[in-house]
Amino acid sequence: MHSALITAAYITAAVLFILALGGLSNQERAKRAIWYGIVGMAIAVAATVLGGVGAVWLVLLMVALGGIGGAMAAQRVQMTQMPELVAGFHSLVGLAAVFIGLNADIEAGAAARALRDGSADTLSGFAATLAHKTPVELSIMRVEVFFGILIGAVTFTGSIVAYGKLAGKIQSKALTLPGRHAINIAAGIACLLLGILYFYGAGIWTMILIAFIAGAVGWHLIMAIGGADMPVVISMLNSYSGWAAAAIGFTLSNDLLIVTGALVGSSGAILSYIMCRAMNRNFLSVILGGFGASGGPAQAIEGEQVAIDTDGVAAMLEDAESVIIVPGYGMAVAQAQQPVSELVKRLRAKRKEVRFGIHPVAGRLPGHMNVLLAEAKVPYDIVLEMDEINDDFPATDVAIVIGSNDIVNPAAQEDPASPIAGMPVLEVWKAKNVLVLKRGQGTGYSGIENPLFYKDNARMFYGDARKSLDELLTRIH
Repeated sequence: MHSALITAAYITAAVLFILALGGLSNQERAKRAIWYGIVGMAIAVAATVLGGVGAVWLVLLMVALGGIGGAMAAQRVQMTQMPELVAGFHSLVGLAAVFIGLNADIEAGAAARALRDGSADTLSGFAATLAHKTPVELSIMRVEVFFGILIGAVTFTGSIVAYGKLAGKIQSKALTLPGRHAINIAAGIACLLLGILYFYGAGIWTMILIAFIAGAVGWHLIMAIGGADMPVVISMLNSYSGWAAAAIGFTLSNDLLIVTGALVGSSGAILSYIMCRAMNRNFLSVILGGFGASGGPAQAIEGEQVAIDTDGVAAMLEDAESVIIVPGYGMAVAQAQQPVSELVKRLRAKRKEVRFGIHPVAGRLPGHMNVLLAEAKVPYDIVLEMDEINDDFPATDVAIVIGSNDIVNPAAQEDPASPIAGMPVLEVWKAKNVLVLKRGQGTGYSGIENPLFYKDNARMFYGDARKSLDELLTRIH
């Protein structure tokens, strides 16, 4: 394919990716935005393959295998598993960056040997391109390879740990090793020294060592972060994968990879910052520490959890004029969005005001609850963000909490020693009545006790959320 056509294809793909990111900020435009991304990626892959890559048959085979794997994952993965799927994809991006960086060094070595032997004319592909680079350009490439492998290795192992924590295969509690900060600093210095050796001509062994050290750092960093911070971690790893891709884009002189990596890296970083603000967390402390360091013992919780049966819930909702529903990850696990949608329809048919309050980090992935509600055909205009609805709870008859814990925890405001002290939360306890749908009396994913469940105006509707709501629907017509 002519270079001008490849450039045009890359520009078109880049524009489509930007439109995709912009469209995802609005629920009504999100479906069209996804199609922008699909078309953009199809154009990018086609232009890259037709642009003169070596061993086209092998590339096409890999594309086919990747496509089949992606289709199988899409069919099998439930919406509740979307956060760990995203983490898994991030790990693949990181691993690809490591392999491409190592391959670039191998190709550079082949080009150098060919130049010494006078056989540079026999080279093809990436090695032929390297043979025509100046010493300065090759030095710059070494820096790009260093950053690509460093960031890629951190992303790879960190994403695997994030997947394990989200999937429940690794304990969500933060792992706090003695001297963990000193360990990370020492590892960082070691990587820097190895990078300097590599820059001044040391062999590929330096990059292999960096890959292993950075991989260990990635494992340690994410193991030291507790479950409650996982939404930030997912976004952070998304940013890492973008910067790794951008670094490799410079190595390969691929403009589209640079642009795409920068888009992913910057958007992930911005989203991480937004979520840290929503949780009253310092971005650096999330990365370097674990969630849960408190200033002292938590306040003792007085009272008891009072259960309510289906008939009691039905009577409470019959008497209510205004209802706010706060969904959380428990709703996703129970796949209760459809009965929630049906309950909303029936309550609104009785001319009751029903709205949703969504915390910025509800669930384990930003926007997770919005997607679930949209899937269940809940009207967009009654799904409000925390800042839009928080002041309305005192005038609300019933606040319904479905599978949420930390984002409705009053300890964030009332207990300075709480691990989530200062975190903005949905103030559901200010409603006249609070109905909490919960499997049991556990503390939830982050392991933090919630005084809300013991308040006088709170009632616990125990059981699987979907089954509980299905039973409730038999009482409300």
